[in-house]
Amino acid sequence: MIKSKENLRKRKTSGGQKRAARSRRKFEQNEYAAETTIGKEKVVVKRTLGGNIKMGLRKTEFVNVFDESTKKISKVKIISVENNPANRDYDRRGVITKGTLVQTEYGNVKVVSRPGQDGVVNAVLMK
Repeated sequence: MIKSKENLRKRKTSGGQKRAARSRRKFEQNEYAAETTIGKEKVVVKRTLGGNIKMGLRKTEFVNVFDESTKKISKVKIISVENNPANRDYDRRGVITKGTLVQTEYGNVKVVSRPGQDGVVNAVLMK
């Protein structure tokens, strides 16, 4: 989604409209947020500056949980989203972002990765 040119909102002193000298470059364009939710795995690949890529995770069923007491990592099924401190609307809709508390089969976990940019959900088991 391309955002409008901010300096073109106002009119000229003669009353005419301002016209853009050029359209936005690729690095200036906006994109919708990934807003990862629970569901069948769906990943979107985004090209970034320098030809690099970011894996945008749209939906996921599993989370990689790190247990600090046993020092083990295991893939666990997500039951529900408990709390998202980033945004009250995300909390209602069940969107997973960094810092979200998620209920799993092992118990509550806290997300430490950025699923919209990393393409994976990593979390730490809460005590």
